[in-house]
Amino acid sequence: MAINLELPKKLQNVIEMTHAGAAEMLRPISRKYDQREHAYPVELDTLETLFEGVSKAGGSDMAGAEAFRDTAAQEGNRNGANMAAMLQVLEMSWGDVALMLSVPYQGLGNAAISGVATDEQLERLGKVWAAMAITEPSFGSDSAAVTTTATLDGDEYVINGEKIFVTAGSRCTHIVVWASLDKALGRAAIKSFVVPREHPGVIVERLEHKLGIKASDTAVIRFDNARIPKDNLLGSPEINTEKSFSGVMETFDSTRPIVAAMAVGVARAALEELRKVLVDAGIEISYDKPAHAQSAPAAEFLRMEADWESANLLTLRSAWQADNNIPNSKEASMGKAKAARMATDVTLKTVELTGTLGYSEQTLLEKWGRDSKILDIFEGTQQIQLLVVARRLLGLSSAELK
Repeated sequence: MAINLELPKKLQNVIEMTHAGAAEMLRPISRKYDQREHAYPVELDTLETLFEGVSKAGGSDMAGAEAFRDTAAQEGNRNGANMAAMLQVLEMSWGDVALMLSVPYQGLGNAAISGVATDEQLERLGKVWAAMAITEPSFGSDSAAVTTTATLDGDEYVINGEKIFVTAGSRCTHIVVWASLDKALGRAAIKSFVVPREHPGVIVERLEHKLGIKASDTAVIRFDNARIPKDNLLGSPEINTEKSFSGVMETFDSTRPIVAAMAVGVARAALEELRKVLVDAGIEISYDKPAHAQSAPAAEFLRMEADWESANLLTLRSAWQADNNIPNSKEASMGKAKAARMATDVTLKTVELTGTLGYSEQTLLEKWGRDSKILDIFEGTQQIQLLVVARRLLGLSSAELK
């Protein structure tokens, strides 16, 4: 099947409406909440309604897990819900990455619900605001090293353990928790569970102080004999040692294009601002001359713009594959690796090229430089993405290529 990157009119409408909302509502409060870490941006309550309306206008559902679950509704080569979600996140991140991560009902845990939940669970849990809790104090990128446990006791699972770096952990309504049913069986026993945040045994220990995305709350959460209905285990409770934990790992095939879109969005914001600064300084940027025949700033701008374009196309491709039920694990990791590294390069180089203007708080350039770094870390670091790509290209398992 040939790739289709010509966006239908309904998706063009999604882009235009979301961009307008980001420009008029996110950008103006960006600095305000960067300086008020842990304060809830009350303006987002209005934004949540606005962006859900945008999604409905585009014929897809951004809010909740349904954003990633309607790909079977149409036949043929299509750009659907995954593409719409990715484009909407891109435009919101052009406005402000941290505020985008804080919009109610847009949690990354919703993609986890979509990827693993049964139809009944999706009906019951599809509209919650779900954070994702994977990382623990004893590990970072090695998702198979989960030590949090879930023990079946009658009709309930009892969850014990601690999770760190939980995005939207104190504001969400529910948390998707990765836990092991039986540590002796290794990664095959790792399952994901949906746990209400306001629930006995769920304790938000603290909120982290961070380099960037300060408007987004990042929590440490402890689970102390938190009892949940056994039906809140996403997918099948059966432990399949042959399949390992590929079921829960499918979550990343949906979330990595979304994180890549965040990087593409913030990098585009930086490039647009840099172009204005260079033009105001009398520096010509020409597409008719080779880079070596232009000024150093112009040549550097063209290099970064080309790098941005390649990251954007990789991200679009991974979303298109998801919409057309084409396995996208390799491409999702390629897009995330490329876009995240590109965003840190572009935003920091923009600060460098604009000098004191970029380093000061007169503009948002230094903020974008700080915000972009997390995109190269969460949802799998650069190194993890390259490992995934190498395994897919070489046809090797995680045990064979570490």
